[in-house]
Amino acid sequence: MRLRRRGLASINAEVRDGILPAADSVALVPLEQASGAGSVRNYRVVALIIACALFMEQMDATVLATALPTMARDFGVLATAMSGALTSYLLALAIFIPASGWLADRFGSRTMFRLAILLFMGGSLLCGQATSLPFMMGARFLQGLGGAMMIPIGRLVLLRSVNKEDMVSAMSWLIMPALIGPILGPPVGGFIVTYLDWRWIFWLNLPIGTLGVVLVTKYIGDYRAERRSPFDGVGFVLSGVSLGCLLFGFEMASRSGEAATGVGLAAVGLVAGWFYIRHAARVPNPIMDLSLMRIASFRLSVIAGSLTRITQGAQPFLLPLMLQLGFGMTAAASGTITVAGAMGSLAMKGLAPRVLRRFGFRRALVTNGLVASAGYAVCGLFRPDWPVAAIFATLLACGFFMSFQFTAYNTIAYDEIPKERMSSATSFYATFQQLMLSLGICTGAAALHGGMLVSGASVPSLGDFTAAFLVVTAISASATIFNLRFAKDAGAELSGHRG
Repeated sequence: MRLRRRGLASINAEVRDGILPAADSVALVPLEQASGAGSVRNYRVVALIIACALFMEQMDATVLATALPTMARDFGVLATAMSGALTSYLLALAIFIPASGWLADRFGSRTMFRLAILLFMGGSLLCGQATSLPFMMGARFLQGLGGAMMIPIGRLVLLRSVNKEDMVSAMSWLIMPALIGPILGPPVGGFIVTYLDWRWIFWLNLPIGTLGVVLVTKYIGDYRAERRSPFDGVGFVLSGVSLGCLLFGFEMASRSGEAATGVGLAAVGLVAGWFYIRHAARVPNPIMDLSLMRIASFRLSVIAGSLTRITQGAQPFLLPLMLQLGFGMTAAASGTITVAGAMGSLAMKGLAPRVLRRFGFRRALVTNGLVASAGYAVCGLFRPDWPVAAIFATLLACGFFMSFQFTAYNTIAYDEIPKERMSSATSFYATFQQLMLSLGICTGAAALHGGMLVSGASVPSLGDFTAAFLVVTAISASATIFNLRFAKDAGAELSGHRG
C-alpha cells in the first residue's frame, strides 16, 4: 500500500475497518510531501538518491584503508596505530544504528536522513583538517554517527516510498553501493594517494553530500510515527556495549598479535548481549525488537543473509592480498581487476525483477546462492598463470550472482513486516548487516592465519588463500539450509511470481 497524504480522521477510519491495527500500533503521518514524491515511478529516483548517499559512505571506508600508511607518516605514528581511525567509525555504527529507527519515527525519516548526510559531511570536513591521530579518531566518530543513520534510515525511506510490486526493482538499485563501494575503493584510494593529497578522500564527500541534501529535500517525503514509544535508554546502553565490543573484537581478531584482545572483547560483547536479551524480553518497546524474528520471512532472511554476508565481507579482504602477495601485482593492478565485481553487480540490476517473477524467491535464492558460493570457491583457485581475462570474467560473475542474492534477501525480509514496524525492522536488519560483514573479515583472516600456522610460514602461500576461500565459501553455501525453509509462495506479492 503506497503512503498518501491523509488526516487523522482517515487513519481512525482505517483502524476501525481493520486496515491498520489498533492498540499499540504506530501510524505513519506524512509531515510534508516532497515536490517530486507523487509520481508512481518516483521510487527509482528515491532509490538512486539513497544509493548515492550510501555509496559515499561505503566508498569512504574502503578508500581510507588504502591511505592509512600515508596518513600515519603525516601524523608521525606507526601504521598499525591508524587502526584507531577505522575502529572509532565502527564504534559509532555499533552504538547508533539500533537507535536510528526510533529517531526516524520521532523526528521524521526525511529529516533524519538529511541530518545523517550533514553529519557525515561535517565529519568528512574535520577529517580533512586533521593534524593528529586523536583528532582523526574524533572526526571519524562523527562520520560514523552520520553513517549509522544513513544505512537503516535510507532503506526505511525507500520502503515507505515504494509499492510492493516495485520493491524488488527498487532494492536492486539500493544494493549496489554495498557491493561496488568496497571494490572501487582500493583503486580510487590508490589514485588519490599517488596523485593528490590524502585529504581529498574526505573533501570529495562535500559536493556529493551537498547534492544529496538538495535531492533529498526535493524528492523524498517526510514521515514519522503519530504514536511514539519512549526511548529505551537501558537497551541503548546494553546494545551499544554489546555491538561495540563485538565489532571491535572481530576487527582486532583479524590482525595478527591482537587476537587475544579481540577474543576478550567479543566475550564481553556476548555477555552484554545476553543481558540485552533479558532486558528486551521485559520491556514493551526495546531499541532492537527481537520479536521480529518470529516473522518467518524476516527471520530466514536475517539468518541466511548473515551467513552469506560473512563470505561477502571476507572476499574484499582476501582477494587483494592474494593478487598482491601471491601474484606479485601492484595495488593499482589488483584494484583494476577487482572492478569486475562492480560491473557484474551493475549488470544484475535490470534482471533481478524478471528472474524473481519467473522463478520466485525460494527457488531463486536456493539456486543462485549455490552458484554465487561456487564462484567464490573458484576465486581461491586463481593462479599467476591464469589469463587475466579468465580472472576478470570470474569476478564479473561473482559480482552478478552475489548482488542478486543480496537484492533478494533485502527485499523478502520486509514481505510480512507491517508498516508500523518497518523502522524497527530496518535498524535491526542493518545492525546484523554491519556485524556480519565485520565477522567476515575476521573469518577470512582467521582462516588465512590458520593455514600459515599449519605450514609454518610467515607469509601466506597461494594454498593458504585457497583454503581460506573454501572456508568462507562453505559458510555461504550453508545458507541453503535456511533458503529451503522459505515458503514456496514467499514474496509472491513482491515478485509477481504465480507459478
